[in-house]
Amino acid sequence: MSRLWGLTMLRRCSVMLLLVLPISLVVIALRSEIAPVQADTLAATDQLQWYRGNMHTHSHWSDGDDYLESIAAWYQQAGYQFLVFTDHNVLADKERWVEIKKTKGKQAAFDKLKEQFPEWVEERTVAEKHEVRLRRFDEVAERFNKPSEYLLIQGEEVSDRLTLKIPLHFNVSNVKELLTPRGGDSVAEVIQNNVDAAIAQRERTGQPMIIHLNHPNFGYAVTAEDLMRIIGERFFEIYNGHPGVHNGGDEQHAGCEPIWDIVLTKRLAELKLPVMYGLAVDDGHEYHHIPSRASEPGRGWVMVLAKELTAGSLIEALEAGQFYASSGVRLSSVESSEKGLAIEVDAVPGETYTIEFIGTRKGYDPEGKPVVDEAGAEIRTTRRYSPEIGAVLATVQGTQARYEITGDEVYVRARVTSSAPHPNPSEIGEFQRAWCQPVVGAAAK
Repeated sequence: MSRLWGLTMLRRCSVMLLLVLPISLVVIALRSEIAPVQADTLAATDQLQWYRGNMHTHSHWSDGDDYLESIAAWYQQAGYQFLVFTDHNVLADKERWVEIKKTKGKQAAFDKLKEQFPEWVEERTVAEKHEVRLRRFDEVAERFNKPSEYLLIQGEEVSDRLTLKIPLHFNVSNVKELLTPRGGDSVAEVIQNNVDAAIAQRERTGQPMIIHLNHPNFGYAVTAEDLMRIIGERFFEIYNGHPGVHNGGDEQHAGCEPIWDIVLTKRLAELKLPVMYGLAVDDGHEYHHIPSRASEPGRGWVMVLAKELTAGSLIEALEAGQFYASSGVRLSSVESSEKGLAIEVDAVPGETYTIEFIGTRKGYDPEGKPVVDEAGAEIRTTRRYSPEIGAVLATVQGTQARYEITGDEVYVRARVTSSAPHPNPSEIGEFQRAWCQPVVGAAAK
């Protein structure tokens, strides 16, 4: 089975050292600041289990069209083990009554709620207005949480912006107190200020929590150049299930995966900052007409290898890189050492798989060229870099593949694409995929 050599790093501003993947991905030890520590074999055992979860979810507490408990039931029935609620700039921690016909889900969502939870619903009529009490997060969590089986986590989508056209959103998982948008005079400053606020709350309260950047291409708000220099930010969404966030980019804007490769190359080889991990999430808002082209659940998720199903254990595993992102493909193993990287797919009968090893080698051209419009004016977008950055280093057709590390890689990551179309994709024409986290190579030292 897989063997891991996790090398330690400072949480902020440290130099990333060579490391290797556990069964499905890279692990970085985040706690020690002194010496590398050899970890045990990481595999699904009595001590380590895989947990499937979504880290981006909306409800009637902000702009979703369903109730917390109905959404929790959907994910539970769909085979997830954890779910993070991340409504915009609000925590579901107060008494709140709403007029049913003015909720986003209107009467249909309320009728479904009463059918699912007939003894649970609290309703009243005030001044001829039919109202329902939105259940608090703690109430819903008490009803649904089952040790080792299912876990609801309180989160928040901190929704900030630089201008009306540049929305900047961040999810904080396992937040303890409401975080307010911090603002700033540039995109990078807004990101840094909000990251700093989340880290400060974690350090002050002792509550384990993580912040990640949401959908960088929503409004084409965040460029690789904005993201690459952020201190303390370790995660961002390379796949978001909302059809309006432009995961794939367009002719003038880089997609989220090319942004990831640029950020990885620059952070590791030039800026000497820690690796950035890639997440897949739903960003669900609509729950009643699945499948459709609305922002619906079940499109993207993470598979986390953790000691137990608790917020603290999941966050520890995420920060150690013990997870992979998926929009449908499952992996049996990812084994690595200083000699190579090997992947095995948990294959579905009738499907075929393409395994690509992607990375950047030393000696790449570091210069980026501005993107211009038809009039020759520069566009605010990720610059265009050499294809040496984020190059496909090897491709294998099949359910197993191995990449032999030569020693000149800055990093190597893997992407697995199934022949099966995504049943309800973020963008039309998608195939089901899985993304492994990067292995940092010797060329980054």
